[in-house]
Amino acid sequence: MNILKSFAAGLLVVLGLAGAASADPNQLTIKLKDGPVVIQLLPDVAPQHVARIKELARKGAYDNVAFHRVMEGFMAQTGDVQYGNMKKDFQPDRAGMGGSDLPDLPAEFSSISFERGVVGMARAQDPNSANSQFFIMFAPGTFLDGQYTVVGKVVSGMENVDKIKRGDMSNNGAVTDPDRMIKVTVGK
Repeated sequence: MNILKSFAAGLLVVLGLAGAASADPNQLTIKLKDGPVVIQLLPDVAPQHVARIKELARKGAYDNVAFHRVMEGFMAQTGDVQYGNMKKDFQPDRAGMGGSDLPDLPAEFSSISFERGVVGMARAQDPNSANSQFFIMFAPGTFLDGQYTVVGKVVSGMENVDKIKRGDMSNNGAVTDPDRMIKVTVGK
């Protein structure tokens, strides 16, 4: 079977279709208004959190969800499938306070540092309260190291992340008329 897979992969390269046919099950693609963002998920680092993100993405739960908290020089936060989704009753005053209908997850802290492009799980005060929300770092935030679960890293499209509408810094980054994740898919 491995010989057949190798042959097929080689044939795709020769035909120039390798990118179209490769479907990395640990890549998350977020379609933004300015273009796609591809995140390499890290199941070896945070298996439960990565599984949750993939499950919600496959269900379409992240589609049209707002970037409700975006702070210049820090991060863009999204993933509130309860209050931040236009398919449901969008509640801008509550966006960022919800999660999914699934149980919260126990922390999966690692030694990976929160550098530009790193994706982490948002949580409440309790380290074991991550659910569906995540954030993408605009800049290093090493003060988060060992305090939040790292789930992945942007591997392409960071220039599109940089164009996400910023929020009001005096209001903890809350965004009026926020940008959204138009479509979120697993695999390439």
